[in-house]
Amino acid sequence: MTRDLNPQAQQMADESMRRNLAAQIECIWPQEKRLFERYGLADDIRILDAGCGTGEASGRLAELYPRASVVGVDILDGHLDLARARLARLGGRVRFENRSVFRLGLPDASFDLVACRHVIQAIPDADRALAELARVTRPGGRLHVIAEDYGMIRFPRRTLEPDELWRAVCGEFGPALGIDLCVGRSCPAILRRLGLRDVTVDFVVVDPLRVPRELFAEIWTAWRDGYSEAIGRRTSLSEAEVRAHFDDQIATIRDPGGYGVWLVPVVSGVVEAREGEPSRPLRVKRAP
Repeated sequence: MTRDLNPQAQQMADESMRRNLAAQIECIWPQEKRLFERYGLADDIRILDAGCGTGEASGRLAELYPRASVVGVDILDGHLDLARARLARLGGRVRFENRSVFRLGLPDASFDLVACRHVIQAIPDADRALAELARVTRPGGRLHVIAEDYGMIRFPRRTLEPDELWRAVCGEFGPALGIDLCVGRSCPAILRRLGLRDVTVDFVVVDPLRVPRELFAEIWTAWRDGYSEAIGRRTSLSEAEVRAHFDDQIATIRDPGGYGVWLVPVVSGVVEAREGEPSRPLRVKRAP
């Protein structure tokens, strides 16, 4: 039997996912941008945005590296069409193509920087996808992965026990779909097994001290709208219970005195030269 490589296709195509992606980038990019700056790459590199969705990060990467070429790939044509329309102003420097992270159909060692954001927790065989991303990263190039881990969400009890929801999501919903919703904690070891060096782990902190409460709440609202039915169908919680949990946590986020936190792992590493290939240094920014 063929394994479903996109078990969340319905949720990914729902309008709530577009809201989610828009809110996530606003919450995450200000902290994530500093990681890209730390890599010290030149501004004329070749970039792959793997699983680009609606192009939220593709455009920001093109602005951060103003002479770079960016290729965004995804398997949802609706998202790609929106990305093309949104970033048409950048002309041929940014293009979007329908390609799978499991089989990109791109040459080896094609990109200086490969970014894969909010993808590997949503698919099976994360190590296989990451191996494909490493394949198209040139020796000395950088692989940058936002590897979500829903076991790293922490809220205080309000009227409901928040861990009840996230235990069901990680322990029941993920396995039912054949995916690892706690893959963030496994990703560093996967990159090391693939032979990457200088593997780093950083955390973007999404909480009311660092992001606007309404943007934070919009992520949870989009998750509620897009996933409550699916989680209720595949776990011991009913759809109504799932919605109640999301609403309870949204109330905490919106409460001026409330606090909750989503720790988002960002894992990166440098691809080593393959056998028979010369090792090339990173293309770094030149001193002024």
